[in-house]
Amino acid sequence: MADDEYLRRTAITRPILTDEQQELLDATIGEWKTACNISSRIGWDHGETRKTYLQDLTYDDVREETHLGSQHVILATHQAAAALSGVEEIEDLDEDYKTSRPTFTSNTVKYDTRTMTLFDDSSVSLTTVDGRIRCGLNLPDEKDGYQHAYLEDDDWEMTESTLSKRDGEYYLHLGFRKDKPAKQVAVQDDDEDRTVLGVDLGIVNIATTSTAYFASGRELRHQHREFERIRGELQQTGTQSAHRTMQQMNGRESRYVRDQLHQVANRILQEALDHDCEYIAFENLKHIRERAPPIKEFHQWAHRQLVDLVEYKAEAEGICVEFVSPRNTSRRCPECGHTSEGNRVRQAEFECESCGATQNADYVGAKNVGWRFVRRGLQSSRRTGDSQLALKSGTVTPNRGFVPSD
Repeated sequence: MADDEYLRRTAITRPILTDEQQELLDATIGEWKTACNISSRIGWDHGETRKTYLQDLTYDDVREETHLGSQHVILATHQAAAALSGVEEIEDLDEDYKTSRPTFTSNTVKYDTRTMTLFDDSSVSLTTVDGRIRCGLNLPDEKDGYQHAYLEDDDWEMTESTLSKRDGEYYLHLGFRKDKPAKQVAVQDDDEDRTVLGVDLGIVNIATTSTAYFASGRELRHQHREFERIRGELQQTGTQSAHRTMQQMNGRESRYVRDQLHQVANRILQEALDHDCEYIAFENLKHIRERAPPIKEFHQWAHRQLVDLVEYKAEAEGICVEFVSPRNTSRRCPECGHTSEGNRVRQAEFECESCGATQNADYVGAKNVGWRFVRRGLQSSRRTGDSQLALKSGTVTPNRGFVPSD
């Protein structure tokens, strides 16, 4: 089965290790980096990026120069091949872009089902440079911890995983996969109605749905300003210690933002499920980047992350994510269709110059984004069913107008 027919997820947990086990894992990580760098050097010199060919070229050298077992040597050569392929793709896209040989410095090591075994008692066996170690996993006590959804569901199959060391702590990024579900739209008839959830991306509210869910961006903005302030102070200090602290802060901010965006993505998906939506419509992010000034780069990055999270979560539910042009979505009245710059009274307030309708401006944007996808048509002209936009209290269709929910 091809890779693109799988859903892939990662569950992060921490292994519970003794001092001796930590030393073995540290040695294994060091040997892994050496193996990857040897493979990268040989692949670079020979112009080889295909993993099986690179494995043949480098296997004997890596085995001789490291204490890794045979399977870990193979995984290391494949990791180097993937990095070399990435460089090759960059060169193909831009021949003037200067590239260099990939080097491996991160404190990580790959595992697969031959080098790692999960047990039913929430323990794990890991291959090291000196045999295997077995340790427990630090999992949430509550069964609703997201890790349990993958560990205890037989539909999820274990795949390649990563052990990493950061700030003196060890983390296991457990990889899982399962077959993709058939998309809902693939089994629907052309005469069935299809429901769309519109989503507006903003700054005051990082996301707003056509069903009136508002995800405030206030806390994200506040935390980002705090990180920026501290980074500025550390840059002025200019010491090596300040530089290390700044790198640690960058990691903490990325993890904090991603956690917050995960929560927002979960809520958007829940809105789609609660209102039986088969589609989630976003503004085209390319247009957002083109119209946004540099000062909003953080929000552009956050929007991209949020959309990526919604896409992979929606895929697991058989929901499609689509994109529309954001042109005039903040200026068009969803009630009468009048479009004017003057409709946007201020950042958060919309008042139609024609019909006088007043609404929250982000909510207007969300309805217009969804409505644009509804009107664009979800399939060919042979369809006879109505597409409809999900609202908080019902749906609206081009032919029947507003239909209240039961």
